[in-house]
Parts: sequence; structure tokens; C-alpha cells
Amino acid sequence: MIWSLIVGAIIGAIAGALTNRGESMGWISNIIAGLVGSAIGQALLGHWGPDLAGMAIIPSIIGAVILVLLVSAVLGIWGKQG
Repeated sequence: MIWSLIVGAIIGAIAGALTNRGESMGWISNIIAGLVGSAIGQALLGHWGPDLAGMAIIPSIIGAVILVLLVSAVLGIWGKQG
């Protein structure tokens, strides 16, 4: 369980760095982005590549990047309307 949270945080941090949105994300957001992004990436791309804590790393990072971009777009739109 703790190992999954650590790997999720790392995946979320990588996704934040790749999208240039890592500065605004805290460690809890990184964990959530990593874990949810992992589920999204593996659902879309399958379970291939290196595996760590039950997460396929490459699809997980891709899924986390997609999640961070979508959340940033939605929050950006909501922030501009208000």
C-alpha cells in the first residue's frame, strides 16, 4: 500500500514535470494524479513495459499526463469564467 503511494507520487511528479504544471501540484495531488493516471493509462494502453508496485510504468505516466492536462484545462476554463 505505501509502496503504491510512493510510486503514484513519482508518476504524478513526472507527469507534472512533463506538462510544466508540477509547480502548482502538491504531493497529495501528485499521488492522486499518479494513481488515477495509472488506472487510465493501463485501461487505455494495457499493461506493458516495466512494472513497479503493480503499475505498468510507461502507460501509467502517459495516463497521468493525460489526466493532468485534462484537469488543468477544466480548472483553467472554470477559473476564467468566475
